[in-house]
Amino acid sequence: MGGQTSGKGNESLTSRLLGSGLSGILELVCFHPVDTIAKRLMNSTQKPFARGQTMSEGFSVLNSVIFKDAAQQGTFAKYKSLFPGIGFAAGYKIMQRMYKFTGQRYVKDYFNTNHQSTFKSLFGENWKTMMHATAGSIVGIGEIVLLPLDVLKIKAQVNPDLLKGKGLRQIISQEGLGLYRGATWTAARNAPGSFALFGGSAFVKESVFGLEDYNNATFFQNFCASIGGAFASLAVSSPLDVIKTRIQAKSAEKAESGWVILGKMVKNEGFGSFFKGLVPKMLVVGPKLVFSFTIADASIPLISALIDGKKN
Repeated sequence: MGGQTSGKGNESLTSRLLGSGLSGILELVCFHPVDTIAKRLMNSTQKPFARGQTMSEGFSVLNSVIFKDAAQQGTFAKYKSLFPGIGFAAGYKIMQRMYKFTGQRYVKDYFNTNHQSTFKSLFGENWKTMMHATAGSIVGIGEIVLLPLDVLKIKAQVNPDLLKGKGLRQIISQEGLGLYRGATWTAARNAPGSFALFGGSAFVKESVFGLEDYNNATFFQNFCASIGGAFASLAVSSPLDVIKTRIQAKSAEKAESGWVILGKMVKNEGFGSFFKGLVPKMLVVGPKLVFSFTIADASIPLISALIDGKKN
């Protein structure tokens, strides 16, 4: 998994950024439609297949939630409707992967060089797993720097009419600091989510497969580690992710605090609403994370050999 090494990394910053960026590009192309579906399900207050609905009525509600204005159109039109905000999504996803995969490696390298004894004394045999998890958590919190791009991506996915016919300058002027709306909830989601993602992966590699150097993991081991980390991350972060999505999806005029949204969800939709969109995320998260981490792990060393080899 990207960023999962046992010793100090030897790749240059350029190699890490290029490899991580490539994984973000390919992930975006393959998985943006599924992400759109998950976001629309999380943001919707409609209940497909609610009690009293027939099967056909349930599918009709699901169809309108997922495809919105294209619900009654043809297959190609429906598919196109799952790519709103692709420009914002591209900027966010590529920068996020570059920041997260590269950043976690550097924070982990820092801990390994300067604080290895502290982790060993605090966590004993599990020090390596906790080092990777802690590095992931710190980098995850820092992702709020990219929040404006994420907000615009989500608005385009779940409420595209808000952005229709507006230029980027007009949107920024209108939203202002509202583009950082939900920053606290985002950090609250990212800290445990990234901790579980990198920590879960490290745990599987070390405790299940007995790997000393995580870079020696086979494709199958990377696959299993990715699934372990991803499912742990989603289970921990899903409730906060739903709240974050609803905060960011609203217009500046209709903004509500996370606590207000939380209260309404409990009162009107029940506790199950905190896990809306989790099923499609779970269905895609395995191949999605295996794909992105595998691309990063395979491309970073290759790019390093090409670029850094020329330097030497």
